[in-house]
This record gives sequence, C-alpha cells and structure tokens, in this order.
Amino acid sequence: MSLNPPIFLKEKEENNSKFVEIQHSQTTSIAAEDPLQNLRLASQEVLQKAQQSGRSKCLKCGGSRMFYCYTCYVPVENVPIEQMPLVKLPLKIDIIKHPNETDGKSTAIHAKLLAPDFVNIYTYPCIPEYEEKDHEVALVFPGPKSVSIKDISFHLQKRIQNVRDKNDDPDRPSIKRKKMEEQDLNDKCQDATLKKIIFIDSTWNQTNKIFTDERLQGLLQVELKTRKTCFWRHQKGKPDTFLSTIEAIYYFLVDYHTDILKEKYQGQYDNLLFFYSFMYQLIKNAKCSGDKETRKPTH
Repeated sequence: MSLNPPIFLKEKEENNSKFVEIQHSQTTSIAAEDPLQNLRLASQEVLQKAQQSGRSKCLKCGGSRMFYCYTCYVPVENVPIEQMPLVKLPLKIDIIKHPNETDGKSTAIHAKLLAPDFVNIYTYPCIPEYEEKDHEVALVFPGPKSVSIKDISFHLQKRIQNVRDKNDDPDRPSIKRKKMEEQDLNDKCQDATLKKIIFIDSTWNQTNKIFTDERLQGLLQVELKTRKTCFWRHQKGKPDTFLSTIEAIYYFLVDYHTDILKEKYQGQYDNLLFFYSFMYQLIKNAKCSGDKETRKPTH
C-alpha cells in the first residue's frame, strides 16, 4: 500500500523542521559552552608546542615564564615572535594598571604583546597628561555620565563647541591671540574623532582610586554593551558581566568598528584573544578532565 503523497511530504517537512530545531539547539548549546569558538585566529600551534615543552626563558630579563614575559612584555624563547599574529588597531590604547594588580594574572599584557605599536601600559600613579587632548581621548568606565560607543563622535564635537563658546566671551584677548585660538579650534573641528581610548586594569574594588584621579576626571566616559565574561579568574561576588581587560578592549574595538567606522566586522581584532582563548581552552579542558575523574565510580 503506497503512502498518500501530500501526507508523506507533510511528514518529511515536519521531520526536517525538527532536525533544524535540534541542530540549532545544539549549536546554541555549544556556543554557550564555548563563546570563543567562532573567532578567526592565527594558528595556535606555537602555543601548543610551548605548553608541551614548559616554561622558557625571557630573552630580555632571563626570567622563566610560560608563553610570554609579563615584566618585559615580550614572548619567551620558545614562542618565536614571527609565529605570533600582529594586530593593527584603528586607534591608540592606553592601559592604566593598578600597582597591586598581579602582573602574571593581568590580561592587559596580551594587548601589548599582540598590538605593540598601538598599546601602552602605565602603572598608577603614572598617568599621561590628557588635558589638552580631551577632544580626542575617552575613558572606558561605566557610570551615570557614560555614553555609548555610537555617540562618542557627537560628544567629542560638543566638547570642541563648548571651547569655542567660551572663547566668544566679550572680554576676549588680543586679535592675534584670538586668531591663533580660532585656527586651533578649526583644526580640532576638522578632526573630531577618537584617537585614543583608555582602560583601567584592576579589580573592581581597586578601580575607584584610579578613576577618581583628577587627571582622568575631565575625560569623556564610555560604557560598553553588556556582555558575559569568559575569564577563569572571576571576581568573587561580582556579576559575570565584569569583563577581563583584554575582553573589554576586544569588545570595544568590535563595536567601534561597526558603530563608528560603519564597517562590517570580519574578525579584524580577533587575534587580540590569541593568548586568552588558548588559556581559556586549556583551563576548560583541565576542568572537564577533573570533573570526569570525580565522576568515576569507586569499587
């Protein structure tokens, strides 16, 4: 007895639909378990070999380290620099590190290693002077005065306009000085774009000391979109939306690329997570192995 064609087709469509749903569910589950799986990364074979061979010497200070020297900001002997990716960024990054932040645990160093021409790290209280450049610099920090990434250019332009308005005071200086100030403002207006972004590298409890420093108080504050961290050293008692420094840098750049540069993101900054994703996978695998050991039946 043959099946009625319409009924057969209907059953086939339902089965296909169920298969797609199951496949989508599995994909979502995998993505939730491994949020770093879709990154476009350079080959991590050099890190795999280094992990197998163990700690190696820093060619600068001679210290014994794994993967890189967190004091000199260079890869160690068994991680040749030519086998590491170099990332080109659309703007400069300054990282202000709290003096009590443990160098060996900081992910900020990843940014310096992978984008050395674009990233500088300063240890507080050492902070560059930003006062004369507050129309082209911003600080990533959440708060009531923070703006979204897509509104950065608008607020930088407002700062330039505020300076212009102040210079329109009736008791203005000499004509020569006035012309020089106007020329300076015109130059700024032509280039009211973000040139440098600042990140604070510390635990949340340590952050306030740096953030309240008067040298940072006048800067535009930017808040990131909410994302969940993958960091294995999660801060106790803090929500999982508290990102590690390298995650914050990466997500800022991704959003900057789409919201400010108005370009499609195609993994241009993924290699900033070159070390981070490898370490994440190592720790995840070690944890899974540990869980399997504890689940083994005892006789």
